[in-house]
Amino acid sequence: MVFSKECKMTPQEAATSPDVLHFKSIPWCAAHLTSSPAVVAARSFSRRPKPNYTDALIAQTLNAPDAIPYYATFYTAPADPRALVTEVGAFLTLGPLVNGWRGVCHGGIVMTILDEVMGQLATVNKEREVMDDIPLMTAYLNTKFIKPVKTGTTIYVAAKFVKQEERKYWSEAEVQDENGNVLAKGEALFIMLRAKL
Repeated sequence: MVFSKECKMTPQEAATSPDVLHFKSIPWCAAHLTSSPAVVAARSFSRRPKPNYTDALIAQTLNAPDAIPYYATFYTAPADPRALVTEVGAFLTLGPLVNGWRGVCHGGIVMTILDEVMGQLATVNKEREVMDDIPLMTAYLNTKFIKPVKTGTTIYVAAKFVKQEERKYWSEAEVQDENGNVLAKGEALFIMLRAKL
């Protein structure tokens, strides 16, 4: 994912984005988003318009009323503004156009969501200017499907960095329903390229 300062949102834009307002209207999501004054929530970076079809899968293809109409990420800002954010959360509302079976999200989309939210770990740190503005690419993604991820619902995805060595970042994430049931898990290795693309 390539970070662009042109896509950075002001705190006011972030707080009033339709995605954030949508999730604040859902009580169980609002509980996460308002749990602390240090929580920073915004429309996902991948949903913000960019040139040359960057992030087109998330920003355009899946950004439809019957696909994934709402997607926001959030994190708790560290007390030290130079510290790395090591955990992010995301809410996504899933429509029927991401079905595999009727009422069940396609496994490939679940994997895409896990990869996407783990990638937001780097993005929020680049946006905060505590990580170099160099792309990270997924080297591998292992996924475990535990229960069906239902469409017509909102899901919560929690992602965290678990280890970092030089240009390598290991991450884990899990998809949960509104009751906290774990539906899928992923673990991935992201590698920072040596230079911008």
